[in-house]
Amino acid sequence: MKSNKRIIRVVDYDSRWPDLFQMESKAISDALGDLIVRIHHIGGTAVPGLAAKPTIDILLEVEDVNQLDRYNAQMEKLGYTPEGEYGIPGRRYFHKGNPDRTYHVHAFNAGSDGALRHIAFRDYLIAHPQIAREYGDLKRRCARDCDNDIDKYGDLKNDFIKTHEKRAMQWMRGR
Repeated sequence: MKSNKRIIRVVDYDSRWPDLFQMESKAISDALGDLIVRIHHIGGTAVPGLAAKPTIDILLEVEDVNQLDRYNAQMEKLGYTPEGEYGIPGRRYFHKGNPDRTYHVHAFNAGSDGALRHIAFRDYLIAHPQIAREYGDLKRRCARDCDNDIDKYGDLKNDFIKTHEKRAMQWMRGR
């Protein structure tokens, strides 16, 4: 059984995160080529000023997520571990760095609800800095209280995320 223990730390926003995303997204684009429709920087490191775990989250929008399975070897050459759907139907998930994760890649079909909810949540936090501050404060408390258990960390944030993902989707549709 995999251990859910790893050091979970939430740090102040680092202005180098967008550059790290750009460099890694280029390497992924070079490896996967035309399979990628769009590539996005998502998660806490994509929101200027937001405290976050120092892990760059990358969202790939692809024509057919099932085709991505044929590229696991290319992702492994970049240092990623392929995890398949990893609990979310219609997604492919990869992580880099063990035990300290440096990058996560989430892939969904282009325009799917899975892709849109990540993009909407990011854009919503950027457009609503007070909510982003609340989220950053919550993330710090969750990191402190989770005993370095990533599942517990996620559970502690879950209500906030679900509430604001729903608001973010409504906000995005209303724009």
